[in-house]
Amino acid sequence: MDSSCGPVLWFTGLSGSGKTTTAQHVYERLIAAGRKVELLDGDMIRSMICKGLGFSREDRLENIRRIAYVADLLARHGITVLVSAITPYHEMREYLRAHVAGYVEIYVKCSLEVCEQRDVKGLYAKARRQEITMFTGISDSYEEPEQADLIIDTQQHSLASNVIQIIEWLDGHVWETESMQSLSCVAAGQELGEQLGLEAAHHKSKGDHG
Repeated sequence: MDSSCGPVLWFTGLSGSGKTTTAQHVYERLIAAGRKVELLDGDMIRSMICKGLGFSREDRLENIRRIAYVADLLARHGITVLVSAITPYHEMREYLRAHVAGYVEIYVKCSLEVCEQRDVKGLYAKARRQEITMFTGISDSYEEPEQADLIIDTQQHSLASNVIQIIEWLDGHVWETESMQSLSCVAAGQELGEQLGLEAAHHKSKGDHG
């Protein structure tokens, strides 16, 4: 990876899998460690620079291209970028790998059943009643990543351990030559009480329809 570019950590997964929750806590760890970091949430981006796009395959591809442009621009200025977006198709992720400097694909794995159980917005229920069309996992497909750089399982593992796994991966693959204090040590040294706080947040992850 070009050391002049920041990594782009792209969290992909079903709505309710824990993408945004995990990304937010990684963001907080990196900020605490003195990193220059930006978090791009798919829902927020869609309501701003992607406003007007629908959920057809073509519109979803355009949505991802626009997010990718912003992420790549930030990364080329040395900023670590975290993106939380469903990104359901292989085609999208192939585009990102080809066009985004420092692209790191993180598959946030969780079964559809558990994602539905976590759905505080009731989006899955609406999709099953056909009140929402082109909803990933119900009326539109999620093509499971085959070349993810990192897989975190939010169904089998705790939020705290997933955050540490990501930061340890960054230490070993992106920042291994730096003299800065190991971020993995910072993360692993968190008090148990804080980890319990992460666990509480884990069960409140918001759904999305990107």
